[in-house]
Amino acid sequence: MSGRPPVAPVAAPPVLRGAVHSWDTSVGVDGPGTRFVVFLAGCPLRCRYCHSPDTWYGRSGRRRTVDEMVALATRYRRFVAVAGGGVTVSGGEPLLQPAFTGELLRRCHALGLHTALDTSGFLGDRADEALLDATDLVLLDVKAGSPATYRRVTGTGRLAPTLRFARRLADRGTPMWIRYVLVPGLTDAPDEVARVADAAAGLATVERVEVLPFHRLGAHKYAELGLAFPLADTAPPDPELLARVRGQFADRGLTVT
Repeated sequence: MSGRPPVAPVAAPPVLRGAVHSWDTSVGVDGPGTRFVVFLAGCPLRCRYCHSPDTWYGRSGRRRTVDEMVALATRYRRFVAVAGGGVTVSGGEPLLQPAFTGELLRRCHALGLHTALDTSGFLGDRADEALLDATDLVLLDVKAGSPATYRRVTGTGRLAPTLRFARRLADRGTPMWIRYVLVPGLTDAPDEVARVADAAAGLATVERVEVLPFHRLGAHKYAELGLAFPLADTAPPDPELLARVRGQFADRGLTVT
């Protein structure tokens, strides 16, 4: 009879779950090509123009495992690969769930899928190097150029973390698409746009800037939730304003779409 003590069984690693609001496919909106997009639930910001208030709280999502979401992405693997696309993790704010987001990106990246992270950058400090190593592209939503306007737009956030995250991405060579939502009377001031354009022009890995015209297509969601839409009386930007703002970015040598 052996005198060796019994070997304790190795515990299985905990199953990683996240609050997933929904998933869908898109073309040319959430990164290059056709994308399988995972929308996570929960966001620390309350942007006045948000078109998805149904993603604000984690409780609005269903608990899903990384295995489940990778299995879903695998179904679309050939389709998105042929169409030059990949997988995008969006929200809500995906960096509110950094462990789940990081593992999902890593697993999809290991499958050979192009990966993108759609984030405000407000929680950029939560993205560790392993998460960013598995991210081929960051879609960075820059809400404003000044701290005061950033606070007006988001209600709860600060601009500095986004700028810090952007510099970190540039320093490590991570490609970025900068997104800027143009709202008349809120984010359209020339000096506000100039600050964002100057910041973007100073980041070597910015591939393009997307100037996104404000719209009211999500207003019905506020009504369904019993909430007032903050910009119900704001009209979308007219062509002249859109051209001026796009021109401000282009004048800094940036590719604008």
